[in-house]
Amino acid sequence: MEFHLFLPQMRMTMETIVDRARAAEAAGFGGIAFMDHLAPPNADGHPMFDAMATAGWVAANTSRLIVGHLVLCDPFRQPAVLAKDAVTLDHASGGRFELGIGSGSVASELTRFGIEVDGKRVDRLAETLDVLKLLWSGEQFDYEGRFHRLQGAQQLPAPTRAIPILIGGAGPRTMELVARHADWWNLPGNDAHRLAELRPRAGGARPSLQTIVGYVADESRREEVTALATRRFGWAASGPAMVVGTAPELVDQLSALADSGVERFYTWFTDFAAPDTIKGFGAEVIGALGG
Repeated sequence: MEFHLFLPQMRMTMETIVDRARAAEAAGFGGIAFMDHLAPPNADGHPMFDAMATAGWVAANTSRLIVGHLVLCDPFRQPAVLAKDAVTLDHASGGRFELGIGSGSVASELTRFGIEVDGKRVDRLAETLDVLKLLWSGEQFDYEGRFHRLQGAQQLPAPTRAIPILIGGAGPRTMELVARHADWWNLPGNDAHRLAELRPRAGGARPSLQTIVGYVADESRREEVTALATRRFGWAASGPAMVVGTAPELVDQLSALADSGVERFYTWFTDFAAPDTIKGFGAEVIGALGG
């Protein structure tokens, strides 16, 4: 069972993001993941930093955390640029970068920022994954696809190791890509109830789940924490992807999810990962579960 902190890099200074990352590292989290949008979802007018640059800066300011994303939006980047960015972060971090990627969940965002995708986004993602692996081989190749065409392409250096790939999604075509390419499969929270149904389609990819956590550090604050969780994440309140409670209650709820097949939790705290929450969760929940 692994725990990674999911920390959307919005409405925070870069100093705050690094402080949260260091707190997570000290608390026993194995990694940290950021989001990838050109404008903060449902939060227009609020500041938000770039996904890849944030990952690089956090990697430079930590020593153990795996750094990645839930998830990079494939149409935002030409695959040769993405491949080079990933290899650079892999080398700079000493092999602590994982590539989390998806086909793009907010179609209106592509239109808003003038990003054209000629056809189905999942088909483009399939080609991107093929091209990434070819570029990471360090060998020269040609590629003729519908979306990507490369002639005599080669990139060096090669990665320090096979960069782990996480693919997010639950659609039929996405699951085919998970089985073919992914080391990790991230099941969206609103599909958490479908884990048993979808797991056989994931092949050898290990399941992860973005889990919204309302941590009740003090029983006297239960009502406050529950109200905050419902206000900010009400869309998930009735599903298994939201857990609220004291440390022993969270241990029980997360253990049940682990028993159902979840191997990594991307923990999204309802209070936006206050340092005391990270510390307490690490000591009382991760410590109890041996994460």
